[in-house]
Amino acid sequence: MDLPDIPSPCIAVCELDPVTRMCRGCLRTPREIARWSYADNAEKYAIVQELRARRRALGITSVADSRPRRRAPVTS
Repeated sequence: MDLPDIPSPCIAVCELDPVTRMCRGCLRTPREIARWSYADNAEKYAIVQELRARRRALGITSVADSRPRRRAPVTS
């Protein structure tokens, strides 16, 4: 099963925190931001799952974070 295109997690609050080196808006690292446009859906899925874990660790959660959104990619 192929994943549908995964939209960017950017929320247009683009500022790197000098301590954590993560975007204050979407919580991506500079490497994740740079990779996004070149990443396949499996890599994007992994980044999105990592962002979800970061939000939870920081106590930034919503109802959407509590339900599964996408299935893990099926590997052949």
